[in-house]
Amino acid sequence: MAFSSFSFLCFPLSFILLLLPSSSSPPNLPILFFDEAYTHLFGDHNLLVLKDGKSVHLHLDERTGAGFVSQDLYLHGFFSASIKLPADYSAGVVVAFYMSNGDMFENNHDEIDFEFLGNIRGKEWRVQTNIYGNGSTNVGREERYGLWFDPAEDFHQYSILWTDSVIIFYVDEVPIREVKRTASMGGDFPSKPMTLYATIWDGSGWATNGGKYKVNYKYAPYIAQFSKFVLHGCTVDPIDLHFSKCDDLTQNSEATIPNDITTAKTRKMESFRRKHMTYSYCYDRLRYKIPPAECVIVPQEAERLRKFDPVTFGKGRRHHRGKHHHSSQAEFTSA
Repeated sequence: MAFSSFSFLCFPLSFILLLLPSSSSPPNLPILFFDEAYTHLFGDHNLLVLKDGKSVHLHLDERTGAGFVSQDLYLHGFFSASIKLPADYSAGVVVAFYMSNGDMFENNHDEIDFEFLGNIRGKEWRVQTNIYGNGSTNVGREERYGLWFDPAEDFHQYSILWTDSVIIFYVDEVPIREVKRTASMGGDFPSKPMTLYATIWDGSGWATNGGKYKVNYKYAPYIAQFSKFVLHGCTVDPIDLHFSKCDDLTQNSEATIPNDITTAKTRKMESFRRKHMTYSYCYDRLRYKIPPAECVIVPQEAERLRKFDPVTFGKGRRHHRGKHHHSSQAEFTSA
């Protein structure tokens, strides 16, 4: 049977749709110990679990990076971590917090990505979000932003809400991007169970100004710090993908609400995007002669983004660097 015809036994969406409140983590959702939720992915001793059991450091040095992966496989839910990025010179360094099923579906995988791209001294980290569905790597839906704070100075919460109809990316309590499922997207909307990953690795070939600035290991080790782990979703049996466990999602009724963003949150999202978005795939004339069908072109937004350098994605060519590295790299030529 084709995977697209599977029918997952999840409870109604109202049981899993969550909205970030004014605090940095949702109410009634527990902060998990690392060993409860995650397991070591790669990097040997470059992954350090702190004594409190709820905080992790990922190191990048000349030898290797590091990463961890969730113990469970999920179909929809809310996924969050508090992250502090390496300070000082960080060009070429990539920190990723993302969902993927690339190990299970090599040719038709899904992804939902937060990628943090390092920079030279004096320039701040960039944040990139992206989604892929059913192996749709030829249609990149990347967006890139600056932030209203220095993400290397302190911890900030980065969160993904994923349902069958919408994906919302949050930074602290602010929604920064909403991707609604449309008929025109078809299978490009992530719809298969995924695990959650966090990694730090050397992206010298593409991450900063198209590879112009490399990782400089005299500043190593580069340390990405993670804490406040939240994993709240439909867990799926990796052997029997028809079967999911969603009973626990009904227990905390105060944490479940409709799947729209409030008016106040919408205003915050629009303000963030006006002030901080520096790239959207919808306006990439070099990549798309005709924007993807779900794009809504706003002339004022197009004019504002035009002041930033054009972005080239290497003609959609993908980089595959092995399972220990984030699998959704795209080549950027702007700093």
